Amino acid sequence: MNVDFLEALEQLAREKGIDKEVLLEAIEAALISGYKRNFNSAANVRVDIHRDNGEVRVFARKTVVEEPEDTRLEISLDAARDMNPNYQVGDVVEIEVTPRDFGRIAAQTAKQVVTQRIREAERSVIYGKFVDREEEVVTGIVARIDPRVAYIDLGETEAILPQSEQMPTDKLQMGDRIKVFIARVERTTKGPQIVVSRSHPGLLKRLFELEVPEIYDGVVEIKAVSREAGYRSKIAVHSRNPEVDPIGACVGTRGVRVQSVVTELNGEKVDIVEWSEDPATFVANALSPAKVVDVQIDEEEKVARTIVPDYQLSLAIGKEGQNARLAARLTGWKIDIKNETQASENGLFGDFDGASDEDEDEIGQLSDDWLTEP
Repeated sequence: MNVDFLEALEQLAREKGIDKEVLLEAIEAALISGYKRNFNSAANVRVDIHRDNGEVRVFARKTVVEEPEDTRLEISLDAARDMNPNYQVGDVVEIEVTPRDFGRIAAQTAKQVVTQRIREAERSVIYGKFVDREEEVVTGIVARIDPRVAYIDLGETEAILPQSEQMPTDKLQMGDRIKVFIARVERTTKGPQIVVSRSHPGLLKRLFELEVPEIYDGVVEIKAVSREAGYRSKIAVHSRNPEVDPIGACVGTRGVRVQSVVTELNGEKVDIVEWSEDPATFVANALSPAKVVDVQIDEEEKVARTIVPDYQLSLAIGKEGQNARLAARLTGWKIDIKNETQASENGLFGDFDGASDEDEDEIGQLSDDWLTEP
């Protein structure tokens, strides 16, 4: 190694954001291992790289004793004092043992160490950049498609889009440009692993933030999201400014804003409802597009019992219970639905009519989907 090597190392350190001294210390540590491996040396050696001219020197470290038992590790007091009369028993003497052809080993080792450290630094930079972007939406290009996972090129690295995180309506092709939600970023032995999603409820929220300036500015707030990816979603919004209509802001002129979101989600239907502090009002809104006649709240059982017009019972429940299920997830309440005739005949709220037992169980259960707490 020489001055040119040191200059190249310094430039590389600046470009990659690595401390030059850290690189040199790593090279020195690697050279110790290389020296032991190639010259069958004892463990007590030190390698020094001159910081000005790049000269590499190897020193054997020996302890001063009266009578040495292992000459690789120890040196007699008389021999030590021949080098320096001030040595005492217990001192450590360094004797240069640099082999003639050690420069070749040093150059090869340095290359390996620098390459490894640069790779580690680049991985660390990528991890640091993307770990701060968790729960954000990014645009990527479909690079490869395997049966169980798609690889999305994000520019600096690839993210993985597992099949479980894809929308049922996604028909991905290589080269497609898509928006994905960064679900998590993990450190692995092969570098950072970025897992993205197209089915996460957070994707819907972030897409609205991108399309609706009032949400980005904080005037309109997304309070809750429930989603069955690829089919239907509900989003509850609230305006901090009484003069701003939160639903109108999200829909946009002639529906242009919500349509942009729907297009990105391959036609997934999106219901935008107004959030309310009053649970009864919120539940009634969440069952949109069905009109709710009355809502009774059971705080103890966390059940909202609702009455809808006879002709809207199936609309309130939805296909296979979808509308009621999404409303339950959105509000955090178990929702029991009756039509007016049933409520009038029974004088109380009963079980679901017009839905199978399986659907009733589905409708009544709350989801583990991500919710923004009211």
